[in-house]
Amino acid sequence: MGDTTVRQFGALCLRWTSDGPEILLITTRETKRWMIPKGWPIRGLRPHQVAKREAWEEAGAIGKVERKRCGRFRYAKLLADGREVEPIVEVYFLKVRRQKKRFPEMTQRSVAWMKPAEAARRVKEPELKRLLTAVAREYEVTEEA
Repeated sequence: MGDTTVRQFGALCLRWTSDGPEILLITTRETKRWMIPKGWPIRGLRPHQVAKREAWEEAGAIGKVERKRCGRFRYAKLLADGREVEPIVEVYFLKVRRQKKRFPEMTQRSVAWMKPAEAARRVKEPELKRLLTAVAREYEVTEEA
């Protein structure tokens, strides 16, 4: 691959419930594994704006996105031409105000809200797992035994 770093931008969608924070995960189109909304750079949009747009297109999530990156992770992606790349996904917090029932990719994905610790258990990518675990530690009140 040389030194051509492949970048994507992702949204870590958060909402607060009476029960504490929840994270929004979606399933990927091909392999149906749990992931955060993310996508390729879009000309004319800054990275955090891409993250916000992906959250809308892939999960129907609307809210306020932070401009500062909250983390990053790598994962293996198979391209349409058969090549495998390892994009670095730069992640931005999105505080979700509302979620639309209808959104562009609603028929292609499952969408679920879950506690940060549960989200960390569901994702396969080790670096994303670490990021979600850190969020869980930062936001979760200790769960009653």
